[in-house]
Amino acid sequence: MHRVASTGNAANSSRPRKERRITYVFSDSNGSKHCSGINCVKVSASSVLDSSVQGGDYLFTGSRDGTLKRWEVGSDSATCCATFESHVDWVNDVVQTGNDMIVSCSSDTTLKAWKAFSSGECVRTFRQHSDYVTSLAAAKDSNILASGGLGCEVFLWDLEAALIPVSRAANDGTVEGGYEGIHSSGGSGGIVLTDRATSTNSSSFGTINTSQGYSPVPAKGHKESVYALAINDAGTVLVSGGTEKVIRVWDPRSGTKQMKLKGHTDNVRTLLLDSSGRLCISGSSDSTIRLWDLGQQRCVHSYAVHTDSVWALASPPSFSHVYSGGRDLSVYLTDLSSRESTLLCTEQQHVLQLALQDDEWLWVATPDSSLHRWPARSSLKTLQKGSSFVAGSLPYARARASLDGSAPVPLHAEPAFVIPGTPGILQHAVLNDRRHLLTKVSFEEKEKELFEMVSVPAWFTIDTRLGSISVHLDTPQCFGAEIYAVDLQVTGASEETKLNLGQQTLRGLLAHWIACRKQKASPQEADGDLLAGAGSGTAEHGLGRGAVDDGASHSPGVFPAFEFENELPPSIITEGSQGGPWRKKATELDGTEDEKELPWWCIDAVLNGKLPPREHAKCSFFLQPYEGTSLQVLTQGKLSAPRILRIQKVMNYVLDKLAVDKLDKSVDDGGSVLTSTSVHMLSQNSSGNGHTSSKSGSRVWQHQSKLQIEILCNHQVLPPVMSLATVRAYVWKKPEDLCLQYRTIPE
Repeated sequence: MHRVASTGNAANSSRPRKERRITYVFSDSNGSKHCSGINCVKVSASSVLDSSVQGGDYLFTGSRDGTLKRWEVGSDSATCCATFESHVDWVNDVVQTGNDMIVSCSSDTTLKAWKAFSSGECVRTFRQHSDYVTSLAAAKDSNILASGGLGCEVFLWDLEAALIPVSRAANDGTVEGGYEGIHSSGGSGGIVLTDRATSTNSSSFGTINTSQGYSPVPAKGHKESVYALAINDAGTVLVSGGTEKVIRVWDPRSGTKQMKLKGHTDNVRTLLLDSSGRLCISGSSDSTIRLWDLGQQRCVHSYAVHTDSVWALASPPSFSHVYSGGRDLSVYLTDLSSRESTLLCTEQQHVLQLALQDDEWLWVATPDSSLHRWPARSSLKTLQKGSSFVAGSLPYARARASLDGSAPVPLHAEPAFVIPGTPGILQHAVLNDRRHLLTKVSFEEKEKELFEMVSVPAWFTIDTRLGSISVHLDTPQCFGAEIYAVDLQVTGASEETKLNLGQQTLRGLLAHWIACRKQKASPQEADGDLLAGAGSGTAEHGLGRGAVDDGASHSPGVFPAFEFENELPPSIITEGSQGGPWRKKATELDGTEDEKELPWWCIDAVLNGKLPPREHAKCSFFLQPYEGTSLQVLTQGKLSAPRILRIQKVMNYVLDKLAVDKLDKSVDDGGSVLTSTSVHMLSQNSSGNGHTSSKSGSRVWQHQSKLQIEILCNHQVLPPVMSLATVRAYVWKKPEDLCLQYRTIPE
């Protein structure tokens, strides 16, 4: 196996390592829309923006498609201003910190900090969590951020400290750019930052190690997964909840646990804290909402308005009422004092998160790719007029009311405004040619219609977790399939030229990267790099530059069948050798990426034309006269040929051997090898003017001899365009070596 400039001591390890994967995600035709469910939504009012940002209110959304988007929202409009793309899995939560920064968390186990009003610039990636990161909480008046996830972990971050570049932080305790509140940590070997908002009366937390970077403070105590976090404005009180069914209260400045509140009988899924940190609202899978007084360390009220799990809460700063939604598809508005509650609306899918816009509008995020805005202020007036019911204290009260047919009617039947999304791909099927994919249709009927009897090794895997098609390429499997160039209508290609599907796909995927690399290199180096192995993946006949120059506009060195659109480039996801996974548009690669960012085997294949050895590239078979014919036996042993070899070539081989036998040419008893060279020579001796085109585009050569034969398997006549692999899979259907027979065609 070939590789480029191996680094580290992995070669000395006795355990075989799993090579890094490369994945490409097809872009949606409309990049301004989400193409999968929206997990989180946050409103950023213009009053808190910095002076350089113009316009009205802004909205940030995070989606299961792995991206975040910033929207400028008007009274009846919403414009996508930027897409933030770097996460490689679902975005689960997003918070705004300060005036110009947002932080997101993802199922890829990372947190990412972004410049909120940039075109999508990721400032820093934090890889502290060991499992999915599900929730974030940011203090409004300080730099404190909390993150929690399925790894039973809660981390407390000083964002100001966490965003300082390590190289600057190590420079005598000073930071370029004027960060405040920095002082030497004495003998601790690092730098400790004090929250500048409270630097006169609070202790600092989190350390910057000069060699390892910033380390957050762990809030130790959780024994199970964490689903919900909330923090007060000053950053002095933090609450967390999860599958332990309790609410834990922390001092986020030190990471110490203050108390534990019991009352819920199932998972705690969502939490809110008032600005002072005294009152807490919780929603649980036990279908109840609870109001807690942290000073009294007890539950003050319990509200049973939902018939299933409560997953989302939103409340104005006054904490006078609360909006709630969850698994029962319903959004309720409840007055916390009078216990009056009304059904605001009903969604088509589960409610995942709620966000209030000036207590006038309520944004609702669901597993749908569209985002709905519902009236909030008018609903509050309706609640005050008495068009409501009194929330019970026990969860079964609402469930019983629903069963009795007394469920309330929603105040609003339709949302006031919708930010449309693109429906995510929920079902897909890879067709037998391993080059086409079927989505979004009546599968059973369409699959039958498109079915083609062809056998191609599975050289990639597919998933639609992000709502789009994600194609995963792993070595050596991705180099396991070949195709004849003439089947792709490659101009100037010979009958013998084979293309490796995985290698050619990578060349098309990385065409921009290759072009940038060529521009940075000297002409001699570029030619040597980019044209090396231009014919790799072929048989005895390679393709030069002239073979693909058909006058069409396409990327240099990339066959048209493997080109990707520049207007809608795919996103590349892979893992660096010295970091975690990353995601970029293919056109954002600048040619400087090397083995630290891209898998070595990928670079080796596209630049040097080197592919790993392939197993089962050949197909062994017996070739015998058909029963009852007078044709002589041509060979006593097994033959072997490429799996993609067509039956037409076997027919030519038989005709050639029959002609050779007339000259008494001996046959090797140990078995013969059916080579493409002999078939190619035979084709050259043919007239070449009687070929026809099959469905797949291959050329069928007519032998000059008057003798005509046909090839059979299991007494079934085989079409000339069928490959050996297809015969074995669909006609032979046995584990033993394939057995083919030949006979003359009756006149």
